[in-house]
This record gives sequence, C-alpha cells and structure tokens, in this order.
Amino acid sequence: MQRLTVVGAGSWGTTVASLAAPEVPTRLWCRRREVAEEINQRRTNSQYLPGFDLDPSLEAHHGLPAALAGADVVAMAVPSHVFRGVLAEVAGHLEPGVPVVSLSKGLEQGSHRRMSEVVAELAPGRPVGVLTGPNLAREVLSGSPAAAVLAMAEAAEAERLLPVFTRRHFRVFVGRDVVGCELGGALKNVVALAVGMAEGLGLADNTRAALITRGLAELTRLGVAMGGDRGTFAGLAGLGDLLATCLSPQSRNHHVGVELGRGRTLGEITAAMQQVAEGPRTARAVLELAGEHGLSMPIASELCAVLDGERDPAEAYGNLLGRSLRPETEHAS
Repeated sequence: MQRLTVVGAGSWGTTVASLAAPEVPTRLWCRRREVAEEINQRRTNSQYLPGFDLDPSLEAHHGLPAALAGADVVAMAVPSHVFRGVLAEVAGHLEPGVPVVSLSKGLEQGSHRRMSEVVAELAPGRPVGVLTGPNLAREVLSGSPAAAVLAMAEAAEAERLLPVFTRRHFRVFVGRDVVGCELGGALKNVVALAVGMAEGLGLADNTRAALITRGLAELTRLGVAMGGDRGTFAGLAGLGDLLATCLSPQSRNHHVGVELGRGRTLGEITAAMQQVAEGPRTARAVLELAGEHGLSMPIASELCAVLDGERDPAEAYGNLLGRSLRPETEHAS
C-alpha cells in the first residue's frame, strides 16, 4: 500500500487526490488553512471544484510536515511560477528515494526549465516523473472516461506507480519521454490562447482547426529540438492535451484567449480569475526558446504581440494569413 501526498489543492490537485484516496492513503496539502478545513469538515473544495463531493477518506493538511509524513509518493500540483519555492520546502521533509511526480504544465520563468529539471536540482537522487494528458478536472472527477500518461525515465518505476493513479474510468499509460510529455503539456497552452482568441473574434471552426493543426506543428518542432520524441506530440501528452485545452470552455487558457479576442486586456482577464492560466507566461518562454534553437514560431510570435499590447487580435490574425506561402510539411515553416 503506497501512501500518496498531493501538494497543491487547485482543481487538478484536488481531483487527483480524491481519485487516489479510495485505493491508497492520500493526503492533500492546501496553501490556505480554510481550504483544508473545508475539505476535512464538508468534503468539498468550493473555491476550485464547486458542486463536487470529495472522497471521505481524503485527508487535507495546511502544514507541509504533517502532509508529507510517511509519504511514499509525492505529486506536485502547484503552478510553475511557485513550483521551485514550494518544492524547496517539500524537499526537506521527503524520505530518500521517494518519487516525485509533476502534475504542473508550465516552464519555469527565466531559466525555462521543465518541472522535472527543478525536481532533479532541488531533490536529487530520486525517481522523477510527469502525469499529463487531456485531463479536465471536472470531467475526470465526475467519472467521465479519460486517459493520461505517466512518464518516467525508468518504465518499471512508472509501472510500479500505476495503481496509485489509475482508476476504472481514468486509464494511465506508461511513457519514458519525460521531456516530450512535459513540453507538450506546457506548449499546448500557447496554442489554446490563440484558438480561444479566434473564437473571441467570432472566427469559425475552419479557423480553429487550422490553428490547432499549425499550432501542433509549431510545438512539435520546438519539442523535438529540445529533446522530445516526435511521436509523443501525436499522443495523449501532445495532440490529446492540445485538443482538450483548445476546445473546452473549461480550459483556463482557452478562456483567456476568448476574452483577449473580445478586446479585454490580459490584466483585466487574470484579475477576475481564481486559478492560474499558464499560457501567457509560457508564450514568452516559447519565443525565447525558439530563438535559441533558430526556429520560426509565427503563432506564438503574434500571440505575444497581442499579450504585450503591441497588436490587436484581428491584426495578429491578418499577419498570420499574410505570411509567405510554403510547403505545409516544411519543418522550418
């Protein structure tokens, strides 16, 4: 019986913890004391998952030492911009050899490091993995069938952890491409912003389909250049996650894009949100990484210009349509 601690009580962290709790002893660390108290007393997390009942055996804690005591597996479910700070506290309470699985989908600002790289730096000498895929928290918690990938360098270690995360309606596949899975989860948020922006402008399904397809080409080029396996971006961690994030109104990044297309500023949009949308931060990192690898990323480039207030959304799409013609499958396009 493996004991799981999930660090971070947002919608996805809470969902993973509630799914795991019936089968393995599970604790959930909550940054805010009142969230932990609500989960323990009412079995709800009304801020992030209103209308859902959580598993009665789930334990919530506000203190990290109590949440991590005796943990055999730790899942990090905090946003990328606070990942390092929280992990630095977590690392001091982990027993040697305890695996750390990232549930976060973003890149560290400034360093552009993936979350598994941050884990390797701050908590070295332990198995590190990523759980990712087309996983909208509310759908998974409601019992709608879904699938994910648990990627770790050692497939045997991932297989050992499958019973912690797999449930009848939530199928988890084993993967070894940690780099590709993390990059797919982070980069798709940028495309979701662009697709949402098109929807906010009133553009039709053909436009969204074209953006998703060309966006997949962009993120695949960059992902492969950074060491990911090309096949990963055609799977659950790439195309699957991309489709869910681009098309669902539950997606935070899709929501931000829609509101941008309607003329609101990024500051206005994020000020009204309770949860973090990783896409705006990731978009700027994508452009910097593309420059380092000598790659053209036109969708990300135009999106960043909108985010920075240098272009309005309609002008950005006009620039994309006006690019010079070239073969569809040209890798540098």
